[in-house]
Amino acid sequence: MKKDKIMPRLYFKYGTMGSSKSAQALMCKFNYEQKGMKVLLVKPELDTRDDKEERMVRSRIGLVAKCKTISRDESFVDLYNEFKASNGCDCIIVDEAQFCTTEQINQLKQLTREVSVLCYGLMNDFRCQLFEGSKRLVELADSLQEIKSVCRCGRKSTVNARFVNGKCVDDGPQVFIGGDESYESMCYWCWQEELQKSKNSK
Repeated sequence: MKKDKIMPRLYFKYGTMGSSKSAQALMCKFNYEQKGMKVLLVKPELDTRDDKEERMVRSRIGLVAKCKTISRDESFVDLYNEFKASNGCDCIIVDEAQFCTTEQINQLKQLTREVSVLCYGLMNDFRCQLFEGSKRLVELADSLQEIKSVCRCGRKSTVNARFVNGKCVDDGPQVFIGGDESYESMCYWCWQEELQKSKNSK
């Protein structure tokens, strides 16, 4: 009896900052490449934490790999076709997928007719509101998986709390690139306590 072909899928693996999203993306890339497969590793150009001449995906535990970047007005379909023509492509891995546009997520969904797509990123911003890319991924992904991490109190972290001059804030631009000096992953209740503390100190 002939078996049906298994179709590629769109995956969204999400978590708060520091939950090992980038590390898991890089380990996934390694697993594919260990089997002799070609991986297109991409991150949105909006993530500007490294040298423009040599863009990398970096994890907090030291894993690192070169990647392609994509701007908000570029197409994943074009990037995929270009990469496939010169290398072949068995898988697309997108880090910091929350920074993708709605249309780019639509493109990634269309590409699953040919290839599996694994997206890693944040679900919510520092105000507990969905990023544009994350919202569309929730709507279109075939598989959603939370990468869990822990708040300072021991509860599960769900909020990417933003700090400015040591004070927790809930206003400002949605996108502000920063590391441990600007963000801390927290549970909802610790986040609320930090916000209240900051407001009381004004």
